[in-house]
Amino acid sequence: MLNRALRTLDGDIIIRMGFYLCDVHRQIEDLHSKQIDQYHRKTFLLYRGQGLLTADFEKIAKNKGGLISFNNFLSTSKNRNISLEFAKDALDTADTVGVLFQMTIDSTESSTPFVSIRELSDFAQEDEILFSMHTVFRIGEVRKIDKKSSLYEVDLKLTADDDQQLRRLTNSIAKETSGSTGWYRLGKLLLKIGQLDKAEELYTTLLKQASDNSDKAYFYHQLGWLKDDQGQYKEAASYYEISLKIKRKTIPEDHLSLAATYNNIGLAYNNMGDYPKALELYEKTIKIKETVLSPNDPVLAASYVCIGFVYNNMGDYSKALEFYEKALKITEKALPPNHPDLATSYAWIGA
Repeated sequence: MLNRALRTLDGDIIIRMGFYLCDVHRQIEDLHSKQIDQYHRKTFLLYRGQGLLTADFEKIAKNKGGLISFNNFLSTSKNRNISLEFAKDALDTADTVGVLFQMTIDSTESSTPFVSIRELSDFAQEDEILFSMHTVFRIGEVRKIDKKSSLYEVDLKLTADDDQQLRRLTNSIAKETSGSTGWYRLGKLLLKIGQLDKAEELYTTLLKQASDNSDKAYFYHQLGWLKDDQGQYKEAASYYEISLKIKRKTIPEDHLSLAATYNNIGLAYNNMGDYPKALELYEKTIKIKETVLSPNDPVLAASYVCIGFVYNNMGDYSKALEFYEKALKITEKALPPNHPDLATSYAWIGA
């Protein structure tokens, strides 16, 4: 049940079993440190046989040289034949490809934790090696094992600690799900993976427990964000407005946090088709940003685009063009000539 929840990113089960997940991960790390001498400075092969939906397999086959992550605790084996049988068993399921993953593990390059559980398993003959969650591999060759059936072998290599692509990806995800507490980070993660109902449940619970105005403003803002994502723009605007009211009691009127909230309320009204109200709020955003930011800050350009978009929706195309050109003037100074945001700015003017 736990591995299924991890594979499908079932937020409810993951939240309920969070302490158990941490405990299993720590046990794997602890056993890995005790078994490290068995694998130190060695390269060896492991195998995993399983079924994949045809669509998922095709994504892997087209992504040679790319990265693949296993969300669950990953069970592998030193025994190729046993793993191959698991792959063959999957062929009995419709729209499923049998896959034998052949994994190259170089312990000189990676500190990813894994443990032998042969002595703990009821199936010692499987010679099982267990990896912790989110182990990442690089995809190699994909080849057919049996010409008469949908049975394939996929080469994987455990990523090295200094893999720059993985590091950039990890840093990006960490930035997108950053937060001062574990609950803040969990909320952002739930939003990121599309578990909006679970995120709403979490933020509503945290809001009831919050005593600090800063926390309350944040939780109302996040509830507004998820309602906007659900297309419930009236509710989104309501949550944003409560957040704004709380913020204005505790921070200066020219604080950038207020600008962000004005902007989001404006976006909600724009989505509802109330363009005069959206314009009023975007202008408040601009007033703060023009006071606080450099005249050539790309963040300012984004607000000019928002205003241009509203004027465009109102049919005032000359006014829309004026703000699109303001945005373009900033992006041309702030960004390199080949930056994609420049192409977007040109497209708005062309429209």
